[in-house]
Amino acid sequence: MDKLKQKSTKLKSNRHQTDRSFNTKRIANGSFVGVLIALTPIFFYSYVYVPEVKVWDTFLFTYDSGFYEDASTSFWMISTKATPLFLLFIWFFTCRHWWYHAILVPISMYIYQIVGAVNADVQFFDNFDLLYFVPGMAIIIPSIYLIRAKMFDKIIDADKTMEELEQEFMIKPTTFWGKIKQYF
Repeated sequence: MDKLKQKSTKLKSNRHQTDRSFNTKRIANGSFVGVLIALTPIFFYSYVYVPEVKVWDTFLFTYDSGFYEDASTSFWMISTKATPLFLLFIWFFTCRHWWYHAILVPISMYIYQIVGAVNADVQFFDNFDLLYFVPGMAIIIPSIYLIRAKMFDKIIDADKTMEELEQEFMIKPTTFWGKIKQYF
């Protein structure tokens, strides 16, 4: 009986160590993401530190503002688009809900706006921007609807909760590269 008790205690301690390391990793990742989110005001207002000159020379690079009259305005245009895009990427990669693919629509919109801000010399860039989003939305919206329909069919047929169904539909890759590939 003592051997059985020792074995049970040993299994519990191994499980506790595994849970502890898993929780430590989750806390570290969550803290990192939290710090990045907390730093977004600094990213957003970084244009304040850019001089109001047409060509900005630093020891790392030389930036020509092009269409914009000064580098500060150019960086303002880019930072007002890049900061929400950054937050949307964090939301997309950390979202655990079944509808997370819907976040791809505003992500694509902000990417399009950043391209437009960088290529500001192009005339009539924003005139037909909805036409560029239609193919993406034509794929994303029906796929979300199909997942929703399957979930509600399973709810009607089974006594599962919404959380259990979300867990069932959730794709869980094991590697970092697998996590990146699952979104594309």
